Amino acid sequence: MGQDKALLPWPPAGVQHSLRLSGQTFLSAAISSFLPYTEMVIVVAGNNVATIEPIVYSQGASLIVNPEPKRGQFSSLRVGLHELLNRGRDAAIVTLVDRPPVSSATINLLREALSSAPAQTWAVVPEHDGKHGHPFIIGREMIEAFLKAPAESTARDVEHKNLAHIRYVPVDDPFTTLNIDTPQDYAALVARSAPG
Repeated sequence: MGQDKALLPWPPAGVQHSLRLSGQTFLSAAISSFLPYTEMVIVVAGNNVATIEPIVYSQGASLIVNPEPKRGQFSSLRVGLHELLNRGRDAAIVTLVDRPPVSSATINLLREALSSAPAQTWAVVPEHDGKHGHPFIIGREMIEAFLKAPAESTARDVEHKNLAHIRYVPVDDPFTTLNIDTPQDYAALVARSAPG
């Protein structure tokens, strides 16, 4: 991307968004979108800790540093889940920072899907246009599966080993499966989000 994706402006200048946010970033908008649904938001940082720290704390979230960010996203997920358990929690809403936040309707739908799911359901994952995305919600059993997996695993590896315990929930929210990895991806998002 050439810059920290967490700091990309969201919503883009002149674009209205359902969260009615302005002057925010992907990171601050994501934190704001989760605050109504949880008592705690934990952000896992890597080498970007100095740049995101002011945003995290100004939004009322907690910051945890991944001591080995070169190990990738899965290591950051595990650092965050360890912290979650250390704070006495046994469920989490998990998302990545390289995307705009999903709608409140999507978060509500996922929460309702987990609360009404059978006991053997460990996670609910949004599905849009045949793709699985974020945020996903996990209970204690899925947290344990992530933490017990080999360190070189990926979240997808763990997901595939536990398909019987995952409920995929169709959502009408393209942001659930959207990744912003390049300046062109971001430009396309801005163009798509522009009024008219």
